[in-house]
Amino acid sequence: MRPVYDSWDLSYKSIFGAVRQFETIRFTIRLSKDVCPDFPPVLVLFRTGFKERFINMNIVTEEEDCIAYSAEYNARYSDVHYYYFSYSQGGIRHYIKKVSLHTAGLDHGDLFQLTVYKSSYETPDFLKGGVMYQIFPDRFCRSGKPKENIPAGRVMREWGETPYYRPDENGHVWNNDYFGGDLAGIQSKLEYLHSLGVTCIYLNPIFESHENHRYNTANYMKVDPLLGTNEEFAELCTEAEKYGISIILDGVFSHTGADSVYFNKFGRYPETGAYQSQESRYYDWYSFIEYPDIYEAWWGIDTLPNVNENNEDYTEFICGEDGVLRYWLGLGAAGFRLDVADELPDRFLDNLRRAVKSFDKDKIIIGEVWEDASNKESYGIKRRYLLGDQLDSVMNDPFREAIINFAAGSRAEDLINAVMTITENYPKPTVDVLMNFVSTHDIERAINRLGGESCIGKNKDWMAEKYLSEDEYINGKNKLKTAMALMFFLPGVPCIYYGDEAGLQGYKDPFNRRCYPWGNEDTELISYVSELSRIRKSIPNLKDGKIYFVRNDGEYIDERITAFTRQGKETDYIFFINRSDDNVCLSGLSSYLNRFTAFEQFVGDYTDDALTIPPHGYSIIKARFNG
Repeated sequence: MRPVYDSWDLSYKSIFGAVRQFETIRFTIRLSKDVCPDFPPVLVLFRTGFKERFINMNIVTEEEDCIAYSAEYNARYSDVHYYYFSYSQGGIRHYIKKVSLHTAGLDHGDLFQLTVYKSSYETPDFLKGGVMYQIFPDRFCRSGKPKENIPAGRVMREWGETPYYRPDENGHVWNNDYFGGDLAGIQSKLEYLHSLGVTCIYLNPIFESHENHRYNTANYMKVDPLLGTNEEFAELCTEAEKYGISIILDGVFSHTGADSVYFNKFGRYPETGAYQSQESRYYDWYSFIEYPDIYEAWWGIDTLPNVNENNEDYTEFICGEDGVLRYWLGLGAAGFRLDVADELPDRFLDNLRRAVKSFDKDKIIIGEVWEDASNKESYGIKRRYLLGDQLDSVMNDPFREAIINFAAGSRAEDLINAVMTITENYPKPTVDVLMNFVSTHDIERAINRLGGESCIGKNKDWMAEKYLSEDEYINGKNKLKTAMALMFFLPGVPCIYYGDEAGLQGYKDPFNRRCYPWGNEDTELISYVSELSRIRKSIPNLKDGKIYFVRNDGEYIDERITAFTRQGKETDYIFFINRSDDNVCLSGLSSYLNRFTAFEQFVGDYTDDALTIPPHGYSIIKARFNG
């Protein structure tokens, strides 16, 4: 008998995943003919804080071994909804709830989720179908261009040395070593990035700060002197545009540096900061417990005092007509990635979106949210990032974990479940611009995680000079290829962490932030990533095509691969990705891809209804969709 309910099957739920406000959805359940309800079954649907709504379901068809009941719902309210089904038989009430990620069972289980997003919600087109490239500015490329007005206390290092990581006698790591990467250096490599297929650069913070990561902002209105000048940033944006590359900035708005114009704990700046006087214009930006030395700080780190984001003066400073956001957008920024978005209050995010979109609706806002952002709760509040009032996109950590685990050997079904859950819960406009990655500045590089020893439980001394052996490097590189292929072909936008394409190694911070190995790159890996970009650009379906997995159930598809289609209006592309060391040959392809017809080779060896997928590689075929 068919499942009672399956939220991934269009014969049960007429629209897959999230729905746009005012769309009408048809829900269908199938009950065994042995079930004789006292009354018609009901769809029970509600939003957090609101009463349940009961919608009667009517018989729509009698099938071989079951009766199908349906009900329609017009999604009038943008919110995350939850639902289940219910019926009575012989005076006993029964419930139909979620017992797997998408199927239902009787009398136990969880609620299904239905995300309804605003009818007006759209996301910028410029990122769709493109390729992002994340740069940690101090470590990508050093131009050697002389700099002026360098703040005191900075230690200049030789390119390629191991970053400082040991604490001082007070247990503090100052992150005051710099390698001299700068904006002019990035500009000098635009041709290289273009050849790699990059269409958007995401820069880690560039504002003046007194640690090399620059997440402790000292002056929101000024480029850090070691990186260059505001004029050089504008020039970088102009030159990048000539290559079809846009620039996204990192916005760090939940805290500032203690060593900043605004807090000025160490008296570096002439203007009176909040730490120096309660009469400072910035005093109300912060929360002091015992003035001036005890104050709220980000994760208790006293060099990072928290700000009160909803303080009217602070909000105006960031989001106002002459504020930080509009200033940098005016210099050419294509949008912002928001650091620790789950620590930014809803009202501040609402104001931020209004500021960005009133400047230009095609500027993008990407939030750092590590979990499923559609149902995320932070500080006791259910967040509404993706309903149309706040973010366009998020950093897609759920995909990263699923991709890495698949490349490392976990069940193919786990990858399917992770990808389908996110694409089911997120609005389609968000899915098309999701920031997909396998490495970032916050986690160990994928090649280390996939090829080397685990760093869990290891100290910084172990990580500092721990490099992969030759065999570990080959293993990590092969698995990284698998991960990269998934990152490029799954829904969303791939984001390459600088150096990943060149074989750069590194465990956790700061070793994942080593200098780009100019002159010592893995050119074969660079060619592989460039080819992924070329293929991505040649397939229009990768811009916004929906995904459908060819199920890896053992009987039909080899467990060493995963296969999925990206749908188009006339032609679908089916991707086969092999995580093993072997050539995998699938014969009789059409017999189990019977929802498709008219197969045609696109990438790889497809002859006589058999497809070969190379080791740690991919093959792609074109097909027409039957119905």
